[in-house]
Amino acid sequence: MSTPELIYKITTTAVFAPAHASGHFTGMPIDAADGYMHFSTASQLSETLRLHFAGQSGLLLLAVKTVDLGDKLVWEPSRGGELFPHLYGGPLDIADILWEEQISVAADGSCHLPAGVK
Repeated sequence: MSTPELIYKITTTAVFAPAHASGHFTGMPIDAADGYMHFSTASQLSETLRLHFAGQSGLLLLAVKTVDLGDKLVWEPSRGGELFPHLYGGPLDIADILWEEQISVAADGSCHLPAGVK
């Protein structure tokens, strides 16, 4: 598997808001429960949004360079055995976020992704 340049984190604006002041993002409640931060690749994003965020607004999509995460980034099988990126070993530094964009997901799970998703 070729490692993509960017991976993506979906969060709510409310959960992400404290990160601007602290300089790091600890993730969504599911991340704390699972012991690692969930990410998706560009090709996995639409299905992740459909399955877990349908009908939600007030979301942020964070783009993170995989190279900046080093060996804390682990690729593990998840949905259908597909490898998903998971961040272990603490919070995500704000400096590692390349960009953030507000998104909303329709009730049917569809979402218009920002042009920067690649």
